[in-house]
Amino acid sequence: MDDIPMTMPPTATDERFGGHGGRLGIRFHARGRDWIELALPWSAELVGDEETGVLASGPIIALMDMATSLAVWNRIRGFAPHATLDLRIDYFRPARSGATVIGRAECLRVARSVSFTRGIAHDGDIDDPIAHVAATFMVPTGSYTRAAS
Repeated sequence: MDDIPMTMPPTATDERFGGHGGRLGIRFHARGRDWIELALPWSAELVGDEETGVLASGPIIALMDMATSLAVWNRIRGFAPHATLDLRIDYFRPARSGATVIGRAECLRVARSVSFTRGIAHDGDIDDPIAHVAATFMVPTGSYTRAAS
């Protein structure tokens, strides 16, 4: 029941993704029944401010879009092609230079064709977040499958 038919192994801690996420270096980090974490290792290629070494916001936005999307699949225990309908990120501070950013997300509710998520980005201390995120996703056709309870 805990297997999720995705390319993401349920216990791997160094799995990389393909596509845009793979190019950014995003990796699977951890998951629980109601949450999922992805990691964005610091890279000089992703720096937005060369003077301080702070990561640009774009890769963090991509990290949180992926994390919240995967949180939906984690909740329904399967893959459902869906599109980001809305993504809101509130930044509190920049990521620390050289630090890996962790994106933790959970799915709050899955309706027929829309899902609702929230998450937090941090760089080592979840109580000192970089940003909070809220995202909704929509199945373009059909509906989300329901997870077995």
